[in-house]
Amino acid sequence: MELNYHIHGAGFPLIILHGLLGSAENWRTAGKRLSKDYKVYTVDLRNHGGSPHSRIMTYPKMAEDLRELLDRENLSEAHLLGHSMGGKVAMQFATTYPERLTKVVIVDIAPKLYPPSQRSMLAALGDLDLLTFKSFAEIDAALAPAVPQIAVRQFLMKNIARIPTTGFRWRIDLAAITAGYDELAKPIIAKQRYEKPACFIRGGQSDYIADGDLPLIKGVFPLAELVTIANAGHWLHADTPDAFLQVVSAFLSKK
Repeated sequence: MELNYHIHGAGFPLIILHGLLGSAENWRTAGKRLSKDYKVYTVDLRNHGGSPHSRIMTYPKMAEDLRELLDRENLSEAHLLGHSMGGKVAMQFATTYPERLTKVVIVDIAPKLYPPSQRSMLAALGDLDLLTFKSFAEIDAALAPAVPQIAVRQFLMKNIARIPTTGFRWRIDLAAITAGYDELAKPIIAKQRYEKPACFIRGGQSDYIADGDLPLIKGVFPLAELVTIANAGHWLHADTPDAFLQVVSAFLSKK
């Protein structure tokens, strides 16, 4: 699959993968800041952003998509950063194609099974008949009972595009994402251990990576280090961008 992506800067390649219902756009600011030292690729994963849609939504397939991107760009090696769902894609890629990576950064996700905490949100999105709305304000009001956090609604509505004269449409393949959601919650099936440097970054106010997950992480990524950013939640790059980028830059530049 030929993924959509944007390139910022020049230098050693750094590929950035977004989370569930996100897109490359979510990482544009962070990507531009990192581009002073790296050639940054911000990528839309399958069924997200401007990338093609597919009924298959599995981590091995998404890792294969990423390998095809590296091949098209003639990248023999790269650094890889993935957040949440994108972090699981990064873990799958690292344990399938370790020779294609130099360092990997995993943001607020572990290689484990997660409860289906986003299913109600996906159902709320599925209940929207986008052709019936006349404004984003109407969509926001319709989502509010199921998604009370304004910032989360704004994040979700970035996946909606206006159609001239006829309403709105999804940019994402919501049906495929919803159908594949149980698969996305599953643990990573590692083909091998990743024996190169890895950095797991978690938010101190997030529960996605628990202290008890460290043995599991080390079992797959034996050289992994775990860094906690105290005042950040799950979206570390948005909550504490300076602290987050400082950790990423320090890890990637370390010899």
